[in-house]
Amino acid sequence: MRLHKLSNVKGATHRRKRVGCGEGGGHGKTSGRGGKGQTARSGGSIRIGFEGGQMPIFRRLPIRGFNNKNFRTEYETVNVGDLSKIDDSVEVVDRDALAVAGLVRLNDKPLKILGEGELSKAIKISADKFSASAKEKIEKAGGEAIVAAS
Repeated sequence: MRLHKLSNVKGATHRRKRVGCGEGGGHGKTSGRGGKGQTARSGGSIRIGFEGGQMPIFRRLPIRGFNNKNFRTEYETVNVGDLSKIDDSVEVVDRDALAVAGLVRLNDKPLKILGEGELSKAIKISADKFSASAKEKIEKAGGEAIVAAS
């Protein structure tokens, strides 16, 4: 089977309905747009939440509660299991070494090491934050977890 040789099942495609071609076609006169007004016009549409000029419900209701989205810290994360992809010649694994290995991007986000996976070699790694399990696995393998001063 080849994608370019696929064809529709008989009856799957329909011709486009031609509107405005007389009453006999069933879609003459107003062409299925109802009466007059904004929605009958070309390009005429009413935005979501518009209530005909009345104050919309989302503006009538009070704002309650707090959302941390604007103030949260987003981390660039790497799992302990992925650290095996790094070249052994690197003495201290930092953001630059991780970027060369393709594990993180070079950006302003702080770097956090997470504990998913296993670590077989002793690695000295520098990051902004470590999860407890990641720190434990790195030290168990004979490595060192250095918290970078940022």
